Amino acid sequence: MLALWILFLVFMSTIGLVMFASFSNKKAEQYLPPVGQFAQLGNTRLHYLDQGSGPTVVLIHGLAGNLHNFAYGVAKPLSQHFRVLTVDRPGCGYSTRENGADASLQAQADTIVSLLDHLNIESAVLVGHSLGGAISLAAAQRHPNKVKALALIAPLTHAPNEPAPVFKSLDIESALIRQIVAWTIAVPGSLVKISKTLKVIFGPEKAPADFAIRGGGILALKPQTFITASSDLQNVRWSMPDIEEAYATMTTPVHVLYGREDRILDSKLNGEDLPQRIRRAQVTMVSGGHMLPVTQAELTTQFIQDVAGKATGLAS
Repeated sequence: MLALWILFLVFMSTIGLVMFASFSNKKAEQYLPPVGQFAQLGNTRLHYLDQGSGPTVVLIHGLAGNLHNFAYGVAKPLSQHFRVLTVDRPGCGYSTRENGADASLQAQADTIVSLLDHLNIESAVLVGHSLGGAISLAAAQRHPNKVKALALIAPLTHAPNEPAPVFKSLDIESALIRQIVAWTIAVPGSLVKISKTLKVIFGPEKAPADFAIRGGGILALKPQTFITASSDLQNVRWSMPDIEEAYATMTTPVHVLYGREDRILDSKLNGEDLPQRIRRAQVTMVSGGHMLPVTQAELTTQFIQDVAGKATGLAS
């Protein structure tokens, strides 16, 4: 009898957690609905924002992020000089990723290039933040004729032995367990430790008080965000060795902006030492943390503008 009661309580608790996850997902979408357009690219429905005119710049966010990460004074000022495409990577924000789909960094790079083809854009400057940096590198390696230059901000350029401690809960190999966790304990767990998490991700700088809406942070409460981020962590392990192996043959100009006090990625290994692996890489080290597009938007915008201006022949 006791065992039956325990099973009943576990069942009811699980139902309650699933309902809470569903409620959180709905509320996140109500507070921050889609702001851009959609492109059907094979099995992926990609959400993107298209602003400005001129040479094209594509902004690609990092792990568990979305296109709103570039809303802090980066995308809009750039659109005064360039056509700026800000994307939700597959499975992030409002872009879809089918279960079982190829989610390698190379496949995500191909999706970005497919968007350029879909919009009849001959070539573009790719801007990648964090994991978006690794995807940008893969795009330049696989489609060098489509990528004029790379402007990378705190990029992942080296396969880590293990994820940053703040992302340890995302490190789940089983797709089934990933789904179960996402729709039960992931959302309440994230809410409990949100303050500590933001302190690490943004540190030593502070997370803006309005990051939840203006920066898209609230979309992290969507279970799909957890599923995608967890899958991305696994794909980093599988994809990065091939990306690193191709560094020696890269011809695309690579420019990097890195914060010395980054608490997510090793700034020396992923940034400062990169010219030893990519001959044309130029690295600028500054005082700051991992979230430079948010905490130092003006500096980030000028960095991108300088790289894109030089690559496209457009005066900055």
